[in-house]
Amino acid sequence: MPENRSQIWRRSMKLGMKTRLGVAAVSAAAVATTIAAAPASAEPILPIDYDASGSSYIASTDSTVSLGPTTLSTNVDYATFEFTGSMPLPGTRTKFNLIGFLPVTADVAFVEAAPITGNLSAGQVESRVDAVATYHLKLSNIKIAGFPTFTGSHCRTVNPITIPIESPPEGGFNLFVGGHVSGEFNIGKFQNCGLNTWLINAVVPGSGNTVDIDISNARVRP
Repeated sequence: MPENRSQIWRRSMKLGMKTRLGVAAVSAAAVATTIAAAPASAEPILPIDYDASGSSYIASTDSTVSLGPTTLSTNVDYATFEFTGSMPLPGTRTKFNLIGFLPVTADVAFVEAAPITGNLSAGQVESRVDAVATYHLKLSNIKIAGFPTFTGSHCRTVNPITIPIESPPEGGFNLFVGGHVSGEFNIGKFQNCGLNTWLINAVVPGSGNTVDIDISNARVRP
């Protein structure tokens, strides 16, 4: 008879504990303990935190923005293999050249606009991850050739940026360890940037932007 989801999950848990050493083995054991300790009436939710860090390439300005380090907090439904999560990102600073020679610096913040949602390949320890993260992109403290532009503190994208995120096509994301994820996204128009709104909207919005994030150090959240 074909295995049901519960049997697949148990088999995957055993496989993960048998085939992983060190951190993976400890994490898998903690996961198993958490599931076993849950009352029968409880929702089948597994709270897992990861360390996360990476970068985002902004195509229109040919610049790279650091992402993290931070914590990715997830709640995995091990009945459906869907998950929700949160990954607050610390502010950072970027620099690029305007029209080829004018140096520009700016504070950049990705501000969460909605929970991360996604799913894991059902029943697999080595999983494929497909998810969507949603952020507002916020700019402040913009200087051109060292001179402040008085953009204010409320300059951000009109609509949230939707970032599809996935692991490599062959899988490679381990629930008990982590892995690498990446995605490509568009940046829309900005608002509330004072007299610089027109300039920012002429320079920053566009397609072909990318994000690459390394996720590691999985641990069950108390």
